[in-house]
This record gives sequence, structure tokens and C-alpha cells, in this order.
Amino acid sequence: MKYRNANDILPEQLVKELQKYMQAGYIYIPAKAEQHRSWGELSGYRKELEKRNQKIISGYKRGLSMEELADYYHLSVYAIRKIIYQK
Repeated sequence: MKYRNANDILPEQLVKELQKYMQAGYIYIPAKAEQHRSWGELSGYRKELEKRNQKIISGYKRGLSMEELADYYHLSVYAIRKIIYQK
């Protein structure tokens, strides 16, 4: 998220109105519900993690130990366990 100066993007009257409530601070303006994207949706990272997790589960089902999977994927055994038992 990038911070923008209100004077650069809002009408002067709106800036003055906002200053009645807050000055020299940050205000978070959320996206409209219909425009909200869940985490990782835009970058594709969520799908990437899902594919990795499926490979971890498949490896475990093929007989790899949690320790082997943790070493291979550079994760803790605890993280591997969470991935395996999440479904």
C-alpha cells in the first residue's frame, strides 16, 4: 500500500472537512466489498502455495517422512504437520 498526500488527490474542501476530524495522521480507506481481493489473489502467490502444499501432501502419502519434507521445502516439521493435517 502506498501513502498519498491528500492534497494531491482530494478536493480542497474535502481535505478541510477531514482536517476537522484528524490532522497529520494516516487514514486507511478500505476497498469496496465488490473490489476486495483476498490475500495472494492478485499476485498468484496463494495458488503457488496451494500447489506446494499438494506436493508436500503427495510426498507424505508416498512415504516421505515429515523431517525429509521439512528439509526439502525448508520448513519446520511443525509447518509440514499443519499442511498435512489441514484437510
